[in-house]
Amino acid sequence: MSRSALALAVADEDPDADQQEQYLTFRLGDESYALGLLSVKEIIEYGGVTQVPMMPGFVRGVINLRGRVVPVIDLAARLRSESAAVTRRTCIVIVEVDNEGEAQDMGIIVDAVSQVVDIPPESVEPGPSFGAKVRADFIAGMGKLDEGFVIMLDIDRVLSGEDMAAVNDMKAVA
Repeated sequence: MSRSALALAVADEDPDADQQEQYLTFRLGDESYALGLLSVKEIIEYGGVTQVPMMPGFVRGVINLRGRVVPVIDLAARLRSESAAVTRRTCIVIVEVDNEGEAQDMGIIVDAVSQVVDIPPESVEPGPSFGAKVRADFIAGMGKLDEGFVIMLDIDRVLSGEDMAAVNDMKAVA
């Protein structure tokens, strides 16, 4: 599915549908991840990222999204301490996170967006307590799909915490 077709699929979701079971799947390296569709606002092509000095290593910078400053996080660096290489399939997923009761838009860099899938609650297993390359508190569960498992991220936890304080300070200054 092309990025534009996927973006349309995200934008055209039926508001009456049971969206808690719908997830956007994407790749980071050789692993598949999923985000709850309700937190995804849009998917854009990678580009136009302005670096900001003195930010944590997982912060690539900011983008101008229709006149708004949006921080961009290198999700691979945030999750696994290894920076993502930019390819032609690299894109930025704009997500809305809860920052101390206030909604904030942030961009996360992913290697490739895959598709929107339905994962019913009965197909979700608890995250592993060992063996994962991702911090256990970042994992909301493991979703069973036909081709195996997908790591379901708790994006509010991934993009919160003390180490994200500098990003929130950057948003206040901008």
